[in-house]
Amino acid sequence: MSNIIYISVFIMISILFVLFIGLLLGWRLLVKRMVKKMGNIILTDNYQENIMELLPGLQHMGVQNVLENSLRAETGDLLHRPLGSSKKWPHLDSITFIPAQTSPFPIESSLGVEMSVTIGPQAKKPMKIKIPLMISGMAYGIALSEEVRLALASAANNVGTAINSGEGGVMPEELDAAGKYILQFAKTEWAKSEEVLKRADMIEVKLGQGALFGVGAKISPKNLTGKAREVMGLKADEDAVIFDNFFEDQTLEDMKNLVDHLRNLTGGVPIGVKMGAGGKIEEDIDYLISMGVDYIAIDGGQAATLGAPPILSDDMGIPTLHAIVRAVNHLEKSKMKGKISLIASGGLLVPGHYLKMLALGADAVYIGSSMLFAISHTQTLKALPFEPPTQVAWNQGKFKDQFKQEDGVKSAEKFLIASSEEMKTGLRAMGKRSLKELSKKDLVSHDPSTAKFIGIPFSFEYCDPLEEINQNEK
Repeated sequence: MSNIIYISVFIMISILFVLFIGLLLGWRLLVKRMVKKMGNIILTDNYQENIMELLPGLQHMGVQNVLENSLRAETGDLLHRPLGSSKKWPHLDSITFIPAQTSPFPIESSLGVEMSVTIGPQAKKPMKIKIPLMISGMAYGIALSEEVRLALASAANNVGTAINSGEGGVMPEELDAAGKYILQFAKTEWAKSEEVLKRADMIEVKLGQGALFGVGAKISPKNLTGKAREVMGLKADEDAVIFDNFFEDQTLEDMKNLVDHLRNLTGGVPIGVKMGAGGKIEEDIDYLISMGVDYIAIDGGQAATLGAPPILSDDMGIPTLHAIVRAVNHLEKSKMKGKISLIASGGLLVPGHYLKMLALGADAVYIGSSMLFAISHTQTLKALPFEPPTQVAWNQGKFKDQFKQEDGVKSAEKFLIASSEEMKTGLRAMGKRSLKELSKKDLVSHDPSTAKFIGIPFSFEYCDPLEEINQNEK
């Protein structure tokens, strides 16, 4: 019996060996026949039957449009696309810094560069942070898992910056872990207890954001599960409701009274407003000045979120670049620059982006998408290749339970440190010892329209410094 088994195994191995040798020797012939057959079909079938019809079709419609229209046809529901707009917005790529090489000279790498900033300088209790990079409002439960939120809070504390709560629930453990905490006062019924409000270092009244603007939403129990429901005070079968406004028949006077109430309740921490970048920035800022805000956070058209109807992300608002330049100009015109702080967000992904926004006049920046991917770092491999990497971070993500909080803290902390050091290198290259020395005079653009809009040199044109001095004296 054993001989039969040995013979059978030997025969099977021999057959596999012969097949392997045949494949090894004949693979070129096999591939050639396949290519010939496929080529014949592609090059002779008419367009209506040709698979390559996809090429002009996708070029005409775009892969993303085909995908999203298919999803609309499949569900009949309002589409919610994650991570914001994918269209090409006017941005910061055509702007570069002017390095110091003759006079002044670069700053020695051994010397420090001051990066600290103060938000809400006229508030009774202004918020001071060591770096101008703050973690954007990515909400607990509505977006991020408990472990990710706690990791972000710890990382922010470790590097001396602030984290924004977003419009989700606020965990006591998160308040304990965070150093500087920005409570987003959203159009919700949760995260508004007096205890939580008094623990915040800043309060941010959320009027809107760049990917969703001011519209509300309802989140069903099946799309918001776990501990977050308890933290938000939701019943088992209750929808989480984000309202469209704070008050019925809301007025600007209502909003001014809200700002005053929050300032009195918290003992004078900065009270600010977050809004999406619309087309009437100047008018909006005038209203915010009348409300008495200490800071304004403007979220440009490139901003991301967990999910938003494409019509809001793609077809409303203006680019972050345009919004911040206009906002800075209007604050200067209103003599409020330096009194009301300005925070920029939306499509700011790398240290060069952050530093350019600060040069244009923002006092600090919010980082969202970059932080989301940075904190996941190698942990995204748990979801790939069959699920998107964010499934490790979302509260409803399939792999959220595999997220290692300690690793997340380290990754987020290292990302913030590395980004800050890169910004310091840029400042030293411009001959600067402090962030306060940076301005739009340190910028140049190779795009004439961008240069004209911002009021910086166009790189193709020579600017005589003596002529500029004479013009200034006149």
